[in-house]
Amino acid sequence: MRGAETNDEAMTLALAALAWIVTDLTRANRLLDLTGLTPTDLRARAGEADVLAAVLGFLAAHEPDLIACADAIDCTPAALIAAHARLEGE
Repeated sequence: MRGAETNDEAMTLALAALAWIVTDLTRANRLLDLTGLTPTDLRARAGEADVLAAVLGFLAAHEPDLIACADAIDCTPAALIAAHARLEGE
């Protein structure tokens, strides 16, 4: 997966990151705790730019997860950070 040059690509990258996050229960719970989202909120709003920006912000705040996620979804950490900035600017 490459970087995010458009809002749609940023959202796609963020959705891939979210899918990676929820594969680990501890990491998923930490996402919910730190973002204030509930599982219901996350399911209902996973396609919204502000929620996806929060997902990428969560990764940006913890470099080991940022790097591991980028590796797992075949992009660079910089691409995830750029996607975060793009979604925050929406």
